[in-house]
Amino acid sequence: MSARRLTAAELTTLPAEISRPGHDRSGPAGIVHLGLGAFHRAHQAVYFDDLMAQGETGWAIRGASLRSSRVARQLNPQGGLYTLAQRSGDDTRLRIVGSIRDVLVAPHDPGSVVAVLAQPDTVLVTLTVTEKGYHLDPGTGRLRMDDPVIAADLERPDRPVTVPGILTAGLAARRASGLRPFTVLSCDNLPENGPRTRDAVLGFARRVDPALAGWIESEGAFPASMVDRIVPATAPEDIDWLEAETGYRDEAMVKTEPFSQWVVEDKFCHRRPPLERVGVQMTEDVAGWERTKLRLLNGAHSALAYLGALAGHGRVHETMAAPGFEAFVERLWDEAEASLDTPAGFDSRAYRNALKRRFSNAALNHSLVQIAMDGSQKLPQRLLATLRDARKAGREVPAVETAIAAWMRWQFGEDERGRTFTVDDPLAADTAAAVQAGAGDARAIARALLSVGSVFGHDLQQDAGLVGRLASRLGGLTTEGAATVVRRLAR
Repeated sequence: MSARRLTAAELTTLPAEISRPGHDRSGPAGIVHLGLGAFHRAHQAVYFDDLMAQGETGWAIRGASLRSSRVARQLNPQGGLYTLAQRSGDDTRLRIVGSIRDVLVAPHDPGSVVAVLAQPDTVLVTLTVTEKGYHLDPGTGRLRMDDPVIAADLERPDRPVTVPGILTAGLAARRASGLRPFTVLSCDNLPENGPRTRDAVLGFARRVDPALAGWIESEGAFPASMVDRIVPATAPEDIDWLEAETGYRDEAMVKTEPFSQWVVEDKFCHRRPPLERVGVQMTEDVAGWERTKLRLLNGAHSALAYLGALAGHGRVHETMAAPGFEAFVERLWDEAEASLDTPAGFDSRAYRNALKRRFSNAALNHSLVQIAMDGSQKLPQRLLATLRDARKAGREVPAVETAIAAWMRWQFGEDERGRTFTVDDPLAADTAAAVQAGAGDARAIARALLSVGSVFGHDLQQDAGLVGRLASRLGGLTTEGAATVVRRLAR
């Protein structure tokens, strides 16, 4: 006999140690979230659940999946309910989150998403669509007008499937109805994610209707934010474990760590959620927090992903425990921190020690391959920004260069044991062509990859010294292996 599915009717039968939603779930939904994946369920949705538990109303969420119906199939039969498993060491705490109402599937019915955006109750749209979901050129930050899906949305703006197209269509519908625009709050790991989202929407809107673009520019708001919580992908065995522990089946469960941080620019054009009441830091300037997190946490994560996977590891905590890797990460942090103007009150040593504990949390079982995905979109803000600042200051950054070379080695699509794998990246065809063009020569491969302008721009390939160093580091990774290279750089 199969276990019963998690639903609202099952809440009263759950074990007492499982926390339940502490608010009325029948009130209006003021938020639409685009890109309803595990991160949103473990981060923003929890803050809004806490906010409504304090008596605030109108902050329920209607989600929209932009790629497939999988999340809708997980959440809709459960009435939007799901389990958050917070894990650290041997301790696991379970909580049912009730802030999400339902999930729409944009590719199947884009009109339904636009209709929800146009409803008067909708005052805030949040985004976790990953870097590639914005369709921005990683090098320039501009909307890629030559992107086939952007071009298709411009041909049929009433049935959009991209984030810029969907937001523009929703704002156009509100303007036509005499409603104020909603605030658009990006929660993705992009530098200046608010301004970039604004530029993407305005770039799209100007092609559709210049008057609409002017209205969005003068009346809308696109605050920046910084989000921080490690959320590994949920595996089938996690769902089976939860069922064995609790007696119910939850296809939408997510797992995460105890740590959570959200810093939000206090710039809204419509009703503003009092997020400071639930621990969100509202500020006039997110940039310092954003750069610090991208270059320290995310930069180290990417370095661990490529170097660790090449060395034969599968998980972050395993990599941190391997000889030399923790010391290598410390060296990378030294290099990155030298390029940062950290925010007031930032305690570097405490932050770095906390990151080491978080990276070493074996209960998360965080996959390196998950972090390695979409590397071309992540590299500019996580590692190349530090490299460029160091070049300007005349500083050497061997650990950062090694991490970049490891990304180059990853583009081979073959590990150190000769096993092939798929490079999961929107520019995989471009990087594969660059590797092939190099014909096995490290310097030629490094130069060819540096010529992928949407990742590296056009300045780095002109630096003969940098090309030589990256070629040397790539050659070392190819001939000696990642574990040996890391141990040599460990201090």
